[in-house]
Amino acid sequence: MTSVNLAAAAVDSVTPTELVARAYFLGQSIELDALRDRSTVPSSPLIVPLATGGYGVLFAYGVVVVFGLSEVATDDFLATIHPYIETPFEQPETESVAIQLLPGKDGKVHDGFVLLSALDLPRLQIVAEVLAKSVVLAYYETGAAEVFDQIEPYAAELQHPRQTRPSGDQLLKQIGHTLMIQNKIVGRVEIVDKPELLWEYPELDRMYQRLEDEYEIRERHSVLERKLDLVSRTAETVLDLQRQQTGLRMEFYVVVLIVIEVLLSLYDLFIQP
Repeated sequence: MTSVNLAAAAVDSVTPTELVARAYFLGQSIELDALRDRSTVPSSPLIVPLATGGYGVLFAYGVVVVFGLSEVATDDFLATIHPYIETPFEQPETESVAIQLLPGKDGKVHDGFVLLSALDLPRLQIVAEVLAKSVVLAYYETGAAEVFDQIEPYAAELQHPRQTRPSGDQLLKQIGHTLMIQNKIVGRVEIVDKPELLWEYPELDRMYQRLEDEYEIRERHSVLERKLDLVSRTAETVLDLQRQQTGLRMEFYVVVLIVIEVLLSLYDLFIQP
């Protein structure tokens, strides 16, 4: 395949046995259509061979994975695609791994190296898929931990009815943030789904499973889902209790007004001449 040979040649020009892959979660999404004219490899995700010798893999959900680039070349490449990033993060999440050529060891990890039997495009794309999912999980794991820390006192406050409760707006914001994360990791990133590339290269399925297990993609996704569910349930419970208390207060005020009205009527009837 021409696309495979082109990308492989770009990588081999850097080093024939070893290279570094770096993943960057840059923002909510990347406008890939505006960048497709830079790619000579029509594919999804978008693969862009670079003049510096390596290449970048761009995912629509906001992740870029670069192979065989120096830090300076990486910074230059990221600067060129920055205008096409929707809602860029102030502090992008990053993750890197060194890849080593070792025939017959596809997907195994040894001494911090991901071992591959060839540095061809399909194998490197599998690495990019796993790295991209891992860096997205890492970003939202941090975000979920912060939300979890914020929501945890809400549950404790249920035991102290006289304490100031969080406002309904705060709770709705937490619920909305939780739903946004769930939509991102399930609907757009498709964390637990296998890449479409495996339909074309089924022989790489075992390699993908090894890397997926090494990065604990499914386990981390499951833990994150449980945390988000707990956050959502806690916020909804506190919000429901607040609504019930508001309803009871309204009923109390109505009863008080009725009693006042009755007393005024009795006063007019019996006291006033």
